[in-house]
Amino acid sequence: MDPLRWSPSPCTSRPPSPRTPPCEMLGHVGIEAVLEQLKIKAMKMGFEFNIMVVVIAVIWLLTGQSGLGKSTMVNTLFKSKMWKSTLPGLGVPMPQTLQLQSVTHIIEENGVKLKLTVTDTPGFGDQINNDKCWDPILGYINGQYERYLQEEILITRQRHIPDTRVHCCVYFVPPTGHCLRPLDIEFLQRLCRTVNVVPVIARADSLTIEEREAFRRRIQHDLRAHCIEVYPQKCFDEDINDRILNSKIRDRIPFAVVGADQEHLVNGRCVLGRKTKWGIIEVENMAHCEFPLLRDLLIRSHLQDLKDITHNVHYENYRVFRLNQSHALPRGPGWVNLAPAPADLTATPGPWKVRWQAHDSSDEEC
Repeated sequence: MDPLRWSPSPCTSRPPSPRTPPCEMLGHVGIEAVLEQLKIKAMKMGFEFNIMVVVIAVIWLLTGQSGLGKSTMVNTLFKSKMWKSTLPGLGVPMPQTLQLQSVTHIIEENGVKLKLTVTDTPGFGDQINNDKCWDPILGYINGQYERYLQEEILITRQRHIPDTRVHCCVYFVPPTGHCLRPLDIEFLQRLCRTVNVVPVIARADSLTIEEREAFRRRIQHDLRAHCIEVYPQKCFDEDINDRILNSKIRDRIPFAVVGADQEHLVNGRCVLGRKTKWGIIEVENMAHCEFPLLRDLLIRSHLQDLKDITHNVHYENYRVFRLNQSHALPRGPGWVNLAPAPADLTATPGPWKVRWQAHDSSDEEC
């Protein structure tokens, strides 16, 4: 059994601050009931999670089929028919320009409701001239920050501001077996300053185990060489438990994944997998691919952390950037005269200038 999959959650309890010594209690009070209160409230409100998938068009050209496109990955990730796949060459023209498409569904499991929004980026990197092809994606991400900011600075705000900010971007790397392309490097350098980025190797079944590991090491080297900080960022590890868990994750990123939304019978049990003439590639079998690690990272262990970093770091950077850009001072409690957002929202503030207060001063800088 893979130790990474069963490691403790990064949301671990921290020891009390040395400035606030614990008080000796004389009897039971019932403080732990606040956890049940939070659970009940969360169950009523539900959760929101917004994910973006960036699929390089060369994947379709290499494979000739939609083996692991946006639809297959999302459907496998949440075990639901969220997105209908379309095979190229069946009368549907490939997009000539990058047009972002979003779909929202309510997923309910054991009484817990999740409002999931998936944003697709068809046509990215598919042009002859790919100069600044990332602008629509960065503009969309910053546009969601601007939308949240405009709601937040109102004098009379909504009790619950709809959160359409992108919490995670899953970046598909084509299984070339070589290294990151210049287009990948240019885009990732800009993208990682704006949103949490999780790179994955798509269609990993097209590589042997040895090729897959060598490819992973080359990608990790490229990320370090070009100062690309993908999620989970080392500078946001809050304690030793975070470092232990996230170090294991960072050593396995990019995850080599295979997606499939069809079940097959293997040894008397139904499994999700892709059927080939050599056998069944089981999606949830760690001996076949690392899709379970991706699912655990996005849903089971780090979903709330992704949202926290989006709000406390990426959105906070954008908020400070926009408030400084407006050249306006507050006119009293709760009033901010914010100038309209510029037409070009692709400008991104410097990398991670806003830091968590809980961050230990001994941690290295990003």
